[in-house]
Amino acid sequence: MSMRKTLTALAISSFVLIGAGQATAGQSAQITEADVVQAQQTWGEAIVAIGEAYTSQEDYEALAEEVVDTLYGYDQGTVLFKPTKASELQFRSTKEEVLSYFVTGAVSEDGGFAIQPWSNVRFENHGIILDEDSAIAMGNYYFTEVDSGEEVKVEYTFGYFQDEDGDLRIRLHHSSLPYSPQH
Repeated sequence: MSMRKTLTALAISSFVLIGAGQATAGQSAQITEADVVQAQQTWGEAIVAIGEAYTSQEDYEALAEEVVDTLYGYDQGTVLFKPTKASELQFRSTKEEVLSYFVTGAVSEDGGFAIQPWSNVRFENHGIILDEDSAIAMGNYYFTEVDSGEEVKVEYTFGYFQDEDGDLRIRLHHSSLPYSPQH
């Protein structure tokens, strides 16, 4: 898929997400469970698209930046981000640190989670808590490896807020591998 087609697809997905539940532009509507599920699907498709752009030798870094700008709320305030595969810099406070995690860059331990690549991401929600202009979802998400087809199970908590345009943005992103007891 060309970079232009990938960005167009992401923009269309974002437009669908943005328009969900709104009467008119600029008006906020209460967030619904369907809005959260759509946001999760959009996020998963974006992670897959970054990996596809990487393997196709397209501008995956520009796509990753567009994904972070579109789906996360860094330009509206604080975002709490705890990546799955991080130990040296356990929490990421800036957009640049998040981009490094997804595609490598500013943080030496980063291997480029989104450029692994993955062929699919699916969410299994344990629960979703809805508020008027925010939501929290927690559960497992599964990343399908391109080469082996195996799924990697990851635990997550995502917090969303509705910005002034009614768009859902990620404010909290916490991912971790399941606990594996050593007996």
